[in-house]
Amino acid sequence: MSGPNIRRANGSARTKLRKRVIREESICWLCGKPVDKSLPHGLPGSPEVDEIVPVSKGGSPLERDNVRLAHRICNQRRGNKDPDAVRQRAPAASRRLRTSRRW
Repeated sequence: MSGPNIRRANGSARTKLRKRVIREESICWLCGKPVDKSLPHGLPGSPEVDEIVPVSKGGSPLERDNVRLAHRICNQRRGNKDPDAVRQRAPAASRRLRTSRRW
């Protein structure tokens, strides 16, 4: 059974930190693409605050040095994996997508 969500234990501090990250950053730290900050919560491209060192691995959800802006989908794909492994896979995945003008 899991314990309380420490991201919400101090909701006011987390809300302030989230607003600060969204104000200060505009690029997803995982994929390197711009984040549309006007999108509502819950959409794949929505802005989210991601912990560099995941909370499950001892990272703080309330320290500015441990959080970055990410797309919701990038954050979900990463989970609690090492961010370098996720970022190294992204370019290879985009190279696999081949398009053709042949109809």
